[in-house]
Parts: sequence; structure tokens; C-alpha cells
Amino acid sequence: MDLVIGPLDLPAHVDEALAVQAVAFGLGPDEVAVRRQIVLRHMTYPGARALGATTPEGRLAGFVYGMPNDRTHWWSTVVEPYLRAQGTDFWLDDSFVITELHVHPGYQNRGAGRALITAITDSASQPRSILSAIDFDSPARALYRSLGYDDLARRVLFPSAPRPYAVMGAPLPLLRK
Repeated sequence: MDLVIGPLDLPAHVDEALAVQAVAFGLGPDEVAVRRQIVLRHMTYPGARALGATTPEGRLAGFVYGMPNDRTHWWSTVVEPYLRAQGTDFWLDDSFVITELHVHPGYQNRGAGRALITAITDSASQPRSILSAIDFDSPARALYRSLGYDDLARRVLFPSAPRPYAVMGAPLPLLRK
């Protein structure tokens, strides 16, 4: 892999990170503007941290950020009823949530996503990690499964999201190939 994984001052690089997310996730300018405010708010939460994957020229090719989960955060309040229905809502406690993980399509399938998520969770003090991903068989879901994430709830509906999500959880440290 020709990318360097390291700490990312996400508030200082939010526009560059969201440009990567927009290409990787197919976001328009209005959605990017909304997510910009969300990212900046998230990075003020206790324990929030980010890593970037940069090219030799210093361009951001991917990023991940997350934080210790808090049941009072919006994401947790949305997914909690789905997890409770499956008997898995305990995963919301003492876990590190992967809030966003995106790699520019030109750099996908080179190990950047795996390197980012394992690096950020390796430094977590929590015994487990949770995340949500669009609920279909995608390369992202295959990556998460290979790292030890299992489905905790499926068909999770977020307000304004056009497609359902799956909530996944894995014990830490994540599996290695």
C-alpha cells in the first residue's frame, strides 16, 4: 500500500475528508454541507479521534473517525430499538463506534480501509466496536465481516436515509488475516 496511515486533524481537514466521502458514497453538495456540521460537532465529543490515509504527495485518500459510544447520541437513539428487539442493545455500552470510514474509489481494494479501521480500534480502550453500514452485500460489509463484525440488527431505518442499514459489532481487537 502506497498510503501512510496516521492521525488526522479532522476539523482542519473536514472539507478534504468530505470530498473523499462524497466521491466514495455518492453525496451531493447539500448532503456534504449537512455532514460537515455533523462531523465538526462529533469531533468535539470526548474521546473522538480520526485517522487519515495520505498519498506520498500528501493528499487525503481515506479517513476514519469514531468515538466511545454514548446512548444519548443521535445514532444510538435511532439504532437502540432495533438492537433491543434482537437482544443486542448491550453492544451500545462500553463500545467504540466507527462513525465514518471512507476511501476514495481510486484507492479502494489496496488495504487502506482495513488499515484505518484496525488502527483506530487498536487504540480503543473499549472491549468492542460497533458501526452501521448500508444493508446489502457490499465490499464494505465484506471487509467488516472479515474483521470479525457480525450483524446485530438489520433493516435499520435512519430518518432521511433512502436505504436500510445494518448495525454490526465486533469484539476488540479486530481479527487479522
